[in-house]
Amino acid sequence: MSDLHVVIAGGGLGGLALAQGLHRAGISVTVHEKDPTPDFRNQGYRVRDNSDGITALKAVLTPQAYEVFAATAGTPGARTDVFDHRLNLLDSQEFPHAPDLPGGGHLAVNRRTLRQTLLSGLHKAVHFGSRLTRYETNRSGTVTAHFADGTSTTGDVLVGADGVNSATRKQYLPQAQVVDAGLRMLYGKVPLGGAARRDLIPPELLGMWTTVVGPQLRFLGLAPVRYREPMHQVTARLAPDIALSEDSDYLACVFGARPDQLPCTDAELFAMQGGELRAVTLSLLKGWHPRLIDIVSRQDPASIFPVSVRTSVPVVGWETSAVTLLGDAVHVMSPAMGAGANTALRDARVLASRLVQAAGGTPLLTALRAYEAEMVGYGYDAVRESADRGHQLLGQNPLPSLQR
Repeated sequence: MSDLHVVIAGGGLGGLALAQGLHRAGISVTVHEKDPTPDFRNQGYRVRDNSDGITALKAVLTPQAYEVFAATAGTPGARTDVFDHRLNLLDSQEFPHAPDLPGGGHLAVNRRTLRQTLLSGLHKAVHFGSRLTRYETNRSGTVTAHFADGTSTTGDVLVGADGVNSATRKQYLPQAQVVDAGLRMLYGKVPLGGAARRDLIPPELLGMWTTVVGPQLRFLGLAPVRYREPMHQVTARLAPDIALSEDSDYLACVFGARPDQLPCTDAELFAMQGGELRAVTLSLLKGWHPRLIDIVSRQDPASIFPVSVRTSVPVVGWETSAVTLLGDAVHVMSPAMGAGANTALRDARVLASRLVQAAGGTPLLTALRAYEAEMVGYGYDAVRESADRGHQLLGQNPLPSLQR
């Protein structure tokens, strides 16, 4: 066991993946998550894992947990399509195949299932209901993190993995901006149980990701999650110590529009229940293909929730310290490229490897500086690419100028 101790603020996918990598390397780690339980709130449903995300999970998870991850993921292929609202094909793209990765490097993962896999073996290290409010650096070079419940803890490194509203970022990089991207999205899912239900959805809408663009840049995003075997069979066969909740096949169904296209204010939108949100979506699909209207009408009302899309503005030139950032805390991005979760997982892999070097004798600030230099490169590239595609395809606001 290394003498290095790492404190992680935030128990989302990136924070937990980092904790897995550190725990596997014998580095002491604690995770402090503000939510009282892992399932306290909706955080989305389907996660697209590309080669970056899959490679990261292979690096940080135990072999058994990685096998569970791969076995519980759907394999939707590598095709993405763009249709108009009458289901005329506008564009199609086939991503490269990675033969050494499951699904060829393209997996559809249920977020809750992935998070439960990432929690495996970490239950003593993860503290729920523990929201970071501030931190202070000590003369010894350590960092003390303070939480809303009045408790505190000290570590050699504090990693802010606390999401788009990161308290760590606000103190560490007050100059870093997170701005409204000018899109509102209503996330939901359509159950796919039974052959009759599956037959209602045209096969061309069941690729890795399908975007349907309608008038005034209103859009639907559709993506299936289909399991190859029940969760309990996977864990019994591969890792009996991992507990996963059962789930059924579904189609992630996301409606999006600019706020001025919605028949309500933000305050009204975020106060609505699922059935009301579905009705709002259907009211804005008049003239769309009947198959699309039918799909939306079959959304499970209890699954629907609204999201205000935000994006970071790339910032450079900060001085490395014993505090660093990961995932949405530093490079939150539009979902237009499906890169947010994968970039956070990549952060976790890179940072874990650098902290392993620090535990082996590399000066800590040297290791953290190397992580930040690499992360800023690929992370902000993903922010820019997502903003550009979101602007061109979905009407997202242009990304503001680079901050220095």
